[in-house]
Amino acid sequence: MGIAGVLIALSVLVALAYRGWSILLLAPLCAMLAALLAGQPVLANWTQTFMRNAADFVAQFFPIFLLGALFGKLMESSGSVEAIAAAMTEKLGSGRAILAVVLAGAFVTYGGVSLFVAFFVLAPMGHAVFKAADIPHRLMPASIALGTSTFTMSAMPGTPAIQNAIPMPFFGTNSFAAPGLGIIASAIMFGFGMWWLERARRSARLVDDTYRYSGGSSINTVSSDDTIRERGAVAHDFDPREIERGGHAAGRPSFLIAALPLLVVVTTNLIMSFAVLPRIDAGFLAEPRWGATSLSAVAGVWSVIVALFAGIVILVFLNLRRLTGLRAVIDAGASAAVLPMLSVASLVGFGAVVAALPAFDQVKGWVLGIEGGPLVSLAVATNILAALTGSASGGLTIALDALGPTYMDIAAKTGLNPELMHRVAVIGAGTLDSLPHNGAVVTLLAVCGVSHKDGYLDLAMAAIASALVALVFVIAIGSLFGSF
Repeated sequence: MGIAGVLIALSVLVALAYRGWSILLLAPLCAMLAALLAGQPVLANWTQTFMRNAADFVAQFFPIFLLGALFGKLMESSGSVEAIAAAMTEKLGSGRAILAVVLAGAFVTYGGVSLFVAFFVLAPMGHAVFKAADIPHRLMPASIALGTSTFTMSAMPGTPAIQNAIPMPFFGTNSFAAPGLGIIASAIMFGFGMWWLERARRSARLVDDTYRYSGGSSINTVSSDDTIRERGAVAHDFDPREIERGGHAAGRPSFLIAALPLLVVVTTNLIMSFAVLPRIDAGFLAEPRWGATSLSAVAGVWSVIVALFAGIVILVFLNLRRLTGLRAVIDAGASAAVLPMLSVASLVGFGAVVAALPAFDQVKGWVLGIEGGPLVSLAVATNILAALTGSASGGLTIALDALGPTYMDIAAKTGLNPELMHRVAVIGAGTLDSLPHNGAVVTLLAVCGVSHKDGYLDLAMAAIASALVALVFVIAIGSLFGSF
């Protein structure tokens, strides 16, 4: 029952998670089911394997989840995300409506705003500009996804997205890993996605398929939908329930004031990664009381933490008079981090139990035996796990928990650059995670008022196909020329 037990447990997890069951309950139950079917001690797997690994994940990444959610909530409540989106659409005009939505999403998410926050702000803006341009609203989810869920999540150097942070402790890298390859991948994703969306727009115009949406705002309904909330919490780092909490500042700040905190996050991350941390004496980290670790294992996370904190300080300072309900906003932002963090940690615990089962050696052997070399096998592993869990962060962490040390051994023996593995792993996790059951996909379609039938094909081409093409190019170029 070894492999069969793992498949049964995984099938139950995927099936019930898709129906909106809480992953906080499903993950330990399915992990225990896998242990039981494998003839392993159930309670020991729960308390010693599941919980230890889930706790390790929280210990490593809680600050990023907390500060990221808080920063995103403050950007939303201050009207900064709305101001940036409005400036983009006004500048580009209805003639380039799709490009305006894509760039607005890219700008705010690369600066550290959670994509869920971007969804709820960009959807109303998207309806307005798509209506003015007479573009079918079914193309809205794909346009928003291209800007928020592709290159700024997995490829752009320095992105503070949690997916880009996860490989750092495993590979000793920072968020700017393989910057040249990341920029190439970003250009491919953006170019392919825009080509597809413009092609779809022109095709719609030829058959008189125009903007016909007559529904009202569904944002309040979506943010309070428990099924969407559970799926969304697993998929990314912000609890959709907190979108409507905390109030909203009257009016919008200027574009410069709205954009400055985002620039502070990116700039601070860059300075910390390449100027500050490399110069400090961190030998004390080798002591047992600091976890007997090294600077390379924590520097990437430290850089992102400081960058998000600096962005929050600047954001609050610039908008202090406008954020009259600051305490409520901060409470909502902090609360928005809890469910996603614990949900992903539970997935990590499930993966740890599966990886500890005797039968997992067969799975590891199959993965490492995939033709094409370690980069291909790493990409396949992260793709499959992200697809099955419906979570790029969950799938990526499970893959690296189970296989990260093995890939580092391979890198040491073959001279493979860990930065290249970092970039391949992150892009790989950000491809098939956008299958129809993904919480971010379900949320985005619902917020835009588009069904899977009408909107998913274009979304898949913009978010999945573009990322797969970029992944192939990164592996090919990295195999030939190494990391740069």
